[in-house]
Amino acid sequence: MTAFADLHVPGDPLVLPNAWDHASAAIFAAAGFPAVGTTSLGVAAALGLSDGAAETAEATIDLARRLTHLPVHISMDIENGFSDDPAEVAAYVDRLGPVAGVNLEDQLTDPNHFAQVLVGVTGHGTFINARVDTYWLGDGGVYATLERAKHYVDAGADGIFVPGVRSDEEIAALAETLPVPLNVLFLPGLSVPRLAELGVARISTGSLLYRVAVGEALKAAASVRDGGSAFDAPPYAAINALARP
Repeated sequence: MTAFADLHVPGDPLVLPNAWDHASAAIFAAAGFPAVGTTSLGVAAALGLSDGAAETAEATIDLARRLTHLPVHISMDIENGFSDDPAEVAAYVDRLGPVAGVNLEDQLTDPNHFAQVLVGVTGHGTFINARVDTYWLGDGGVYATLERAKHYVDAGADGIFVPGVRSDEEIAALAETLPVPLNVLFLPGLSVPRLAELGVARISTGSLLYRVAVGEALKAAASVRDGGSAFDAPPYAAINALARP
């Protein structure tokens, strides 16, 4: 199996589907994706919890243990590490077990402090994807993003995730300037071929697939109620076969 880090190739990006439970991860693995991430929104929403509120720490640990038997690389979305204490975040990453990577978000906190969190989790054999929230939670800007990213790369981050950036010029500038792989979030108006041309090394689907699944389930329920009968869905046996051996 190709090493997880080696799947991050500028110009030939890793398309990372983000799962929310065992079945979704298993079906992505069976479809041939070499790596599967998780979506903190999907994990939280499935439990009736809020995303970004540090309420899913134990659920994320449990999910990691359920997924690591799959024959693909697993990268876990762990919000901000569920703690402000670098030592606690490092201990938490160790509890995830043999995952290939983690996604840690800065939530626009002090970049020096977040860099200390990253220092604590590097060197554990896990690909550290540091999320810079300048576009997601702030006003964006290449300069502000690179200023934060420099702290994180110096602290040992293996990749930089910039969700929310969408202009060709800004994506190209980030990809060209960053000394580590650039990860972006797939958004309407973007395409894999174009992002590849711009030098992106990883494209995450984030919460998109979970939201699509919920939306399609609602459409199917409404169709049943309103007299519909035909649906494009995997058969019962195919889903049941995804159960862990």
